[in-house]
Amino acid sequence: MERPLDPSALVEALLFVADEPVSVQRLAEALETTPGQVEKALRSLEGALEGRGLRLQRMGSRVQMVTAPEAAPVVERFLGLGGRRRLSPAALETLAIIAYRQPISRPEIESIRGVNCDSVLRTLLSAGLIEEVGRAPTVGRPILYGTTFAFLQHFGLSRLEDLPPLEMDEEVPTANHLTERRKGYGKVRDH
Repeated sequence: MERPLDPSALVEALLFVADEPVSVQRLAEALETTPGQVEKALRSLEGALEGRGLRLQRMGSRVQMVTAPEAAPVVERFLGLGGRRRLSPAALETLAIIAYRQPISRPEIESIRGVNCDSVLRTLLSAGLIEEVGRAPTVGRPILYGTTFAFLQHFGLSRLEDLPPLEMDEEVPTANHLTERRKGYGKVRDH
């Protein structure tokens, strides 16, 4: 007779086969349990993955199993994904503003930067580092932008809360806030 699997092993199996981030609620439904039990299993799985080639990445209530940043160069070489390009300083600055102020609209970003950001936003969208997350409840209903799971993975973060804290006297995040988290200094995959 087979032993039933530990809940964290079942969560691991589901995340392994999922091709996109999965909500805690969806995992709970699949396992016929509560979101609280899934959170407990996720904490256990996170501990089990410590020092391994995989880790959990979270954004809000969604979670995904990803390659650990330390293993990324080997995996990229294995998959033939070596072609990377650097983000410009303007793109890094815009990305830092979005990361720390999300959700944020293009007019708000342009107000902070003092320049037009259309081209930079297109670059970040095409790189998969940001996405449209809604519309502002203001005149014209401008699009709101937020970061993606690819952003977290690119900068070696498990969750947004892992971003380096802003100093009290800093009103606007700079590109340095992001690049200090990643040795590859702003590299993104070519698509």
